[in-house]
Amino acid sequence: MREMLRFYINGEWVDPVEPRTLDVINPATEAVAGQISLGSAADVDLAVAAAKAASASFAASSREERIALLESILEVFARREDEVAEAIMDEMGAPWKLAKYAQAASGPQHIATALEVLKTFPFEERHGDTLIVKEPIGVCGLITPWNWPMNQVAVKVAPALAAGCTMVLKPSEIAPFDAMIFAEILDEAGVPKGVFNLVNGDGPGVGVALSSHPDVAMVSFTGSTRAGVAVAENAAPTVKRVAQELGGKSANIILDDADFEKAVTAGARECFDNTGQSCNAPTRMLVPADRVEEAARIAASVADAVKVGLPREDGVRMGPLASDVQWEKVQGFINTAVDEGATLVAGGPGLPDGLAKGYFAKPTVFSGVTDDMTIAREEIFGPVLSIMAYADEDDAVRIANDTPYGLSGYVSSGDIDRARRVAGRLRTGMVHINGANLDSFAPFGGYKQSGNGREWGAHGFDEFLEVKSIYGYGT
Repeated sequence: MREMLRFYINGEWVDPVEPRTLDVINPATEAVAGQISLGSAADVDLAVAAAKAASASFAASSREERIALLESILEVFARREDEVAEAIMDEMGAPWKLAKYAQAASGPQHIATALEVLKTFPFEERHGDTLIVKEPIGVCGLITPWNWPMNQVAVKVAPALAAGCTMVLKPSEIAPFDAMIFAEILDEAGVPKGVFNLVNGDGPGVGVALSSHPDVAMVSFTGSTRAGVAVAENAAPTVKRVAQELGGKSANIILDDADFEKAVTAGARECFDNTGQSCNAPTRMLVPADRVEEAARIAASVADAVKVGLPREDGVRMGPLASDVQWEKVQGFINTAVDEGATLVAGGPGLPDGLAKGYFAKPTVFSGVTDDMTIAREEIFGPVLSIMAYADEDDAVRIANDTPYGLSGYVSSGDIDRARRVAGRLRTGMVHINGANLDSFAPFGGYKQSGNGREWGAHGFDEFLEVKSIYGYGT
């Protein structure tokens, strides 16, 4: 059992101001995986003070010094990547292959991306006699979630370091261990004292203090839309920048000329990946009205073939949901869908067969889902696929856009020009055509209530930079 009761502040592991422990639960076994301390506003004050004291000197560091720092972090991370994966398995239940090759591997991926961007990033630009400069914004508050814990830590910390910012990280208290190993990695890699700080805690105790702190210049938050609104409200009195990556309800439009079985199979599998706990998951599958039954049959066969079980078991594709709270939430959505008249074609409520404990859910498929149903409107964050019928291409686009969210979209078609045309009509920050993968150099983020700002690649740097115009510079 892990006991990680200290915080990382000003280059040292320190005790919390007031001792208060929290059990971290392994969602696959419901046993205690370890303990952390819950911080308070007093701990946030200490961490922010350390970051503020280090801000000027780190902002003045050269591009070459930051390149060397990121290279050192990658070197240390490589030695400890399996430890990160083990922690993610224990804290949020990801199966080993997912934990190692996707969850833990996302850390060095984003660090390496930031490193490449940093090498040529235009921090200065001349326009005649005017010099336009991009400068570090200052102390940053980073608040990250439990569903892709290392991904969201790295995608914030790496560009913040590259931009010359100092920071205080609050990882999710549900999945904190990988972030604490990451702090050890940064310490060994030689990150200067005060540049990176970590305080564990919950939203009321640490999140509010961090997002409202007058010495924090910006907050980068990933989580639910509801929590994102609260962060923005906390930040508003000090007019700090807030970058948000929030919820999603992404539509997967399968056009009538697509390779139907391939597209439905791939869409269902992606919906169930990470136990459905991905903000950009294709949870609404839109198919021609005369092919709903065919889509339901294919998707049900995918759901039935998913092996659900303990993360360390061979062949397990889907682990548990991350917490008892999340399990209850997902069960509620499934029961509501049945009550509202959706047709259950696979899965359903309760634990999967053969599993008596753990927060496991069945891969679930509903057909006959209409726009007004709860499962078509709200983010479930579980392995639940909704199959919806459309009349024609215009109707498919209308349904896809009929949501307060706008994070991602998916389009499958045998005609690339048609797919591009439909992709251009979706009000989302990202669109995948015919199953194309994400690109770590391309911006990640959404429209509408899916957030504001962008992460990943050069666009992710901009969130951590202020822009200054110096007139008459060339005279």
